[in-house]
Amino acid sequence: MTSAEKSENRFEKDAERYATYLETPEGRLRADLAFANVQELLPVTTGERPLRALDLGCGTGTTAIRMARLGIHVTLLDSSASMLALAEHAAVEAGIRDRVTVKHREAPNLAEVFPGESFDIVLCHNLLEYVEDPGEVLCGAARVLRDSAGVLSVLVRNQAGDVMKAALRAGDLAAAESTLTAEWGQETLYGGKVRLFTPGLLEAILKDAGLIIRARRGVRVVADYLPSQIARAGEYERIFALERRLGERGEFFGIARYLQCFAIRAGARSEGKR
Repeated sequence: MTSAEKSENRFEKDAERYATYLETPEGRLRADLAFANVQELLPVTTGERPLRALDLGCGTGTTAIRMARLGIHVTLLDSSASMLALAEHAAVEAGIRDRVTVKHREAPNLAEVFPGESFDIVLCHNLLEYVEDPGEVLCGAARVLRDSAGVLSVLVRNQAGDVMKAALRAGDLAAAESTLTAEWGQETLYGGKVRLFTPGLLEAILKDAGLIIRARRGVRVVADYLPSQIARAGEYERIFALERRLGERGEFFGIARYLQCFAIRAGARSEGKR
């Protein structure tokens, strides 16, 4: 069984566990920060048609539902039927089912599902950590992205974040040292492996896929390393506000728990919000 198949198996068997994680302060913070960054950099629409978005590896649909509430038509694609069932139920509960399309497919197979230049926005959040070939997924994402002003949002786990968490949160210097050169980390929710990225690696993969980075944001820059006396739930709004300020500053990007990059197709003109 490949690493991708093992990842799929854990998500398929216990999708509810992931949904529960997203309700925790750290799960909420990751989703809230990533979505706030997406809102900031949405493509400009002329009003002639609604924006169309594709959420690759959509999971339980948390981000897609938020986008649909903005009037965007969102296609949810995931290889886990259990995740999609939760996402579809959530869309019905939110009253936006008419703005949501569900596709049960593998992310690397985009060419078989959608014609080129189909979407204004493509989300690829916490998916590349689990697929066999991240570059293949990004090439597919670039192909379905509209050439004029389409925006791709990629969110991945940062190697440096694992180093910082091991050293500062766990006080495990040996783990911090070994993670400095590790390509894979440990995914605590399901207990499997997760691919680790560096800013340089992510930029290289995006470039090879014909994409150009137009903005970078750090996600959970300090939240994972805060001392225990700070209540994550009680101080949530304050932590979120601080994270928003830190996340847009380049000097903090490299130590964030997650790296979020916004990219456009090479040669495309940039017309999104700043």
